[in-house]
Amino acid sequence: MIMAGKRISKAYEGVDRLKFYSLEEAVKEIKSRAKTKFDETVEIAMNLGIDPKHADQNVRGVVSLPHGTGKTVRVAVFAKGDKAEAAKKAGADIVGADDLAEQVQSGKMDFDRVIATPDMMVTVGKLGKVLGPRGLMPNPKLGTVTNDVAEAVKAAKGGQVEFRAEKAGIVHAGVGKVSFSEANLVENVKAFVSAINKAKPAGAKGTYIKKVSLASTMGPGMKLDVATLVAAG
Repeated sequence: MIMAGKRISKAYEGVDRLKFYSLEEAVKEIKSRAKTKFDETVEIAMNLGIDPKHADQNVRGVVSLPHGTGKTVRVAVFAKGDKAEAAKKAGADIVGADDLAEQVQSGKMDFDRVIATPDMMVTVGKLGKVLGPRGLMPNPKLGTVTNDVAEAVKAAKGGQVEFRAEKAGIVHAGVGKVSFSEANLVENVKAFVSAINKAKPAGAKGTYIKKVSLASTMGPGMKLDVATLVAAG
């Protein structure tokens, strides 16, 4: 524990809490300070000028990061027949119908993303109380209710990230690993910010993107210069 404390203290050394870093500066600092034995995730947090309690100010969507997330995503697919076979060939980890529904109902959920064909939504809809709170409920707007299950599985496995504003108007997501090159992390962050910008709801008034910070799992948060970030994204 003492060693871990020293490592964290070292990571925070010299960080200017009042400074707004450019994206490139922040990425460089984060990579240089990550000294843990595991490959830390680089996470972005964006404070938006919205009130998600109002339906016309909801921010939700998906973005495919150009260099993926570096995370292994386990995908479950609700499908039958040819669609089930297509999902398996595309690399889905778990494929089923009523049998999969029973597994989920019993609390066995060894997956990170759920995809379903439209005809299976009667079954999946009954699992709303279990899947919903975990953010796993398939949604046509997010491309997770579709007949093209193969494409949806490939997208989920290839670095597609779902985002959703929380109660305080904050969106956060993993945008890569510290082992990624600086250029790849920068491109991933720009792609994510661009997607959030495009998802600006009609009901949002005033400043939309208020604050943005970037950090690694065990490292300090770096405040980003929003004006240059938005211009770049």
